[in-house]
Amino acid sequence: MTGSSATGSATGPVRVRVPASSANLGPGYDALGLALGHHDLLTAEVVDGPAPVILVEGEGANEVPLDSGHLVHRAMSRGFAELGLAVPPVRLHCVNAIPHGRGMGSSSAAIVGGLAVARALAGPAGEALTDDRLFEIGAELEGHPDNVAAAVHGGLTIGWTEGGRARAVRLDVTAAVTPVLLVPPDPLATTVARRLLPPMVPHEDAAFSAGRAALLVAALASGAHALLEATEDRLHQRYRAPAMPRSAALVQELRDLRIPAVISGAGPTVLALPEPARVAEVTARTPSGWRALDPGVDPGGVAHLT
Repeated sequence: MTGSSATGSATGPVRVRVPASSANLGPGYDALGLALGHHDLLTAEVVDGPAPVILVEGEGANEVPLDSGHLVHRAMSRGFAELGLAVPPVRLHCVNAIPHGRGMGSSSAAIVGGLAVARALAGPAGEALTDDRLFEIGAELEGHPDNVAAAVHGGLTIGWTEGGRARAVRLDVTAAVTPVLLVPPDPLATTVARRLLPPMVPHEDAAFSAGRAALLVAALASGAHALLEATEDRLHQRYRAPAMPRSAALVQELRDLRIPAVISGAGPTVLALPEPARVAEVTARTPSGWRALDPGVDPGGVAHLT
């Protein structure tokens, strides 16, 4: 790309931590996001050489490109472009804890992390890349605002677009809710899950989900009294169930026990939102070969670690 040199920028190393996230939360399709205390860690420094050096540990280590096509590097390049700076050659070390293709916001975390790396490496010039602008660019790259909003701002987020630009509101989450994720061994591509959705839904279903989404925000922000009802959905989960039958059955199993449960994002991970006293009851139902995570909520979003 073209641009001015990164005079005054940092050479690193800089360290960025970015959280996993769960989107939709049932009825809040493409709008609601919840930041989770389960993180990818990125370390970057400027090096001599014409090309980036990319090292990946953990989730996706044997699946992602190790060149400028890596999603973190692509987002980092977009961040430097936003700041009017040339992309320096970097050594990028990714320690990934967020499972890929499981509905836990791994691509949003990579995008947000890459933009945050650019901001950190740009030094004082990076201050122009505010959290709000970082979120706007991240949503543009991802294609929807829900996971990106949670990864940037933390807590519970409501995302939308206005005039082609992403916007978000952040809220604290009541301590009466403890997110538990039951993660299956096999991924499901978001594109596959989206193709299962019908082009139109009945007005009655849309109205039902709008009411439940509003109730869900209230329940998560101020108390969990109606959380089981608030997580009911008629917009997307039943249409996607054939692609993830075990996940759909597990959601129903938990809900029959009056434990709020939904598909996390596009799936196939199951997100349960039990009261703290019922966390063990949820994890005890983890199917063979699956993983149970009890990460808590990340209140702060992406962070530049010193």
